[in-house]
Formats: sequence, structure tokens, C-alpha cells
Amino acid sequence: MAHQGYDSLTVDLEHGLVDFQTAIPILQAISTTNVIPLARVPWNEPGIIMKLLDAGAYGIICPMIDTAEQCERFVGACRYHPAGYRSLGPTRARWYAGPDYEQHANAEIAAFAMVETRAAVENIEQIVSVPGLDGVYIGPGDLSLSLGLKKRLDNDEPAFFAALDKILAACEAHGIVAGIHTNDPSYALQMIARGFRLVTVMSDSVLLGTMARQTVATVRSGMVKPSLK
Repeated sequence: MAHQGYDSLTVDLEHGLVDFQTAIPILQAISTTNVIPLARVPWNEPGIIMKLLDAGAYGIICPMIDTAEQCERFVGACRYHPAGYRSLGPTRARWYAGPDYEQHANAEIAAFAMVETRAAVENIEQIVSVPGLDGVYIGPGDLSLSLGLKKRLDNDEPAFFAALDKILAACEAHGIVAGIHTNDPSYALQMIARGFRLVTVMSDSVLLGTMARQTVATVRSGMVKPSLK
């Protein structure tokens, strides 16, 4: 994946089937390229946030941020004093990024709060006002579920688009990045045109399954039954 032209790759410790020990070799593989390594943590818990940053993640995506207070705790775990309370000990990050890592980490590490509930949309102005937050990242499945909508991924329902526009406007007003996950390239292009600046397309498992199905279908549809003669 790191050699396929992506701008960034996310190691998913929330819904992905990996833990911290598995994340290390993934980060090592990504570092064979110039792709930016990101990580989604399981929850807003400082320990795992700091460990993944020490391991070389250059951005953290944190799920289920509903309030400014939760966002402040998250951002603080990503920043060294005086901007936050991250503990100093960048074990692999220092080798990956250089001996002056801690001097520049606060400015270079990206902190993305996931907005994926009705409460988060209602509190979006307060969330995006938190100092040090670099962007929000929409979890469309949970947001659709929280809004009581029928669709999950690549939702085109008016109520979903209304929530997106509110989030986009807040991000633009505060000069931070708006991101969203998509499950199809055409929908991803729609979101880019709408104003999203971080757009993820599918996941490794979905990409693998999609290509496998297409390959099998193509071969089966083109098969010629052997003659019985």
C-alpha cells in the first residue's frame, strides 16, 4: 500500500484487526516511502496515543470526540509541554524523524478528532475552537447511525449532507482540515469537490475483497465451456 501513490496511510487500531505490536512493523514498512504514517487509536486514552507517536506515527485520529473537553484531553496527549502533557520519550520516532524530533513535534504532529455523533455536530463550533487541533475526521457510519439515517457509508441523504456542511463551515472558519472516510472513488471525488481536504477511500480489506470479486467475476464470465467432442 505504501508504494501505490497514497499521500498517507492510517494504521487502524480501533476497528482494524491490529494491536500496538502489530502496528510497529506496519509503520516500519510505511517508512520505506515518503507516505505520511497516521494511526487511529481505539479510544481517547493518553497511553496508546503517546505510544503510537513514540513509535513514529505522524498523526493521530481519535474516535468519538463529542465535546471540547474531550478534544482538549486528546490534543494535550499529542503535544509536549507547554502545549500539552505528552511524555518525552520518542523511542522510534527519534530514529525515524531525527535527533531534533521533540523540538518540532508539536508543529508537525497532526491531531484529528473524529466527529461521528449528533452531539459532536451540535458541539462542532466548540470542538474546532480547541487550540492545537489540526482537523476533524468524520466517521460516516457512526454519524449516520447517530442521526437515525438508513444509509451508512457514502450517505447521500439530505440530513447527512446538512451535517457535513455544518462541519465544513466550522472547519473553514477556524482554519482546520475537514476529513471524511468514503467507500467508493466516485463518492470520494464528490467529497473533495464539497471541500474535504483529507479523504480516505476504502480500507485494505475492502480493496482486497473488491478486486478479488471483480477478478473472479471477469474470469467466470469469460470462460468458454470445453467441447464434448
